[in-house]
Amino acid sequence: MTTEPSKAPPLYPKTHLLAASGIAALLSLALLVFPSSDVEAKKTTLSLELESPADQLTQDQDAADAAQATNEPVTSPFAQIENSSENTPQTAEVAPAPAAEKPKAPGHREVIVAKGDTLSTLFEKVGLPAASVHEVLASDKQAKQFSQLKHGQKLEFELTPEGQLTSLHSKVSDVETITLTKNDKGYAFNRVTAKPTVRTAYVHGVINSSLSQSAARAGLSHSLTMDMASVFGYDVDFAQDIRQGDEFDVIYEQKVVNGKAVGNGPILSARFTNRGKTYTAVRYTNKQGNSSYYTADGNSMRKAFIRTPVDFARISSKFSMGRKHPILNKIRAHKGVDYAAPRGTPIKAAGDGKVLLAGRRGGYGNTVIIQHGNTYRTLYGHMQGFAKGVKTGGTVKQGQVIGYIGTTGLSTGPHLHYEFQVNGVHVDPLGQKLPMADPIAKAERARFLAQSQPLMARMDQEKATMLASSKR
Repeated sequence: MTTEPSKAPPLYPKTHLLAASGIAALLSLALLVFPSSDVEAKKTTLSLELESPADQLTQDQDAADAAQATNEPVTSPFAQIENSSENTPQTAEVAPAPAAEKPKAPGHREVIVAKGDTLSTLFEKVGLPAASVHEVLASDKQAKQFSQLKHGQKLEFELTPEGQLTSLHSKVSDVETITLTKNDKGYAFNRVTAKPTVRTAYVHGVINSSLSQSAARAGLSHSLTMDMASVFGYDVDFAQDIRQGDEFDVIYEQKVVNGKAVGNGPILSARFTNRGKTYTAVRYTNKQGNSSYYTADGNSMRKAFIRTPVDFARISSKFSMGRKHPILNKIRAHKGVDYAAPRGTPIKAAGDGKVLLAGRRGGYGNTVIIQHGNTYRTLYGHMQGFAKGVKTGGTVKQGQVIGYIGTTGLSTGPHLHYEFQVNGVHVDPLGQKLPMADPIAKAERARFLAQSQPLMARMDQEKATMLASSKR
């Protein structure tokens, strides 16, 4: 039996065999490099911890070679690195958690009061529980002032690292702050009031509309404008005498805290030019401590009566012996002056005196009648009501508010009916020459001039400087 020689396996070119081996190696490596999704997540995390891409690739290749040599189950090369300190480069360190993820010590916190905010909502904004609000408010009777919030007010909190309140601070005004500070017994309340420094300020204005608008435009506050009107109210009728082009200069005290004006003091000196005539006033406090205003040469600005009992009112009807009454529709003497003003506008006593009547009087409605010495008497009618403390038989001081503009009695609209009598005879209060008050005493004249002359010179200098700068 003839035996056929066995066939030799087909011979492949060497290049084909090498190519096949390379493909097999690539497939094995692909299985290692592309693991399951949960392993991939570990890769992303760890890649932030390696020193460089070169180190990462070297370690990946070492792990793949070891797995192939031992035929062990394939695990993530990154898992091997995480679990083996030997395979981790000595210089690779685990990065700390980002700072944003660490709990911060609360420390100092500030919140600004917005519309609708309460103390509870502000505490919540800084991470304090509602119980803290109750604890703070119950700690001291004065602590309730923290709940009296104003829009735009700032509250400052100091907190421990554990988030506990140690102090609460708020600025109530430009001169006042309040603080609550934690102690062994709870919270201690403290109020600090800054003492303002006093400086003098100068204002110049020209009237081209109303006095109040022109004064505000010049930088004079409403209260100082009213004070100026009171100072010159004996000589200038601010209801009918003001004209466009009238001027005023005022030097006044200004209260300052940390360079910021926080309030005003009295007018120290002033000038008012009305219809071409200039009036000057200087404030002087005598040795007894009484303050008043005088002309530059020492005559009192104060007279026995003020010219107008209502500030900035409009004269709606003048003194007349033959006026037609608007309601009775017949000719009837109008023995006074009517000042029209908004309902509720204050009415002032024209001078010191005794109240003969504070009550109803026929067509005058609510009426006040004041007797000034033996010679003069004034009447105020159609009042809405009487000021507190004004009653029949009492006394009043010049400029004291005695009532308010109204329409009681025979009246077509809110106004004051004002009458002036001299020895029982009605006279026109607008044309009546008013008696003067006492001038500076001779014993104090030198002291007065020492104060008034520098103020007069200051006004002259300030005005000249202002006019010179405006021409540049």
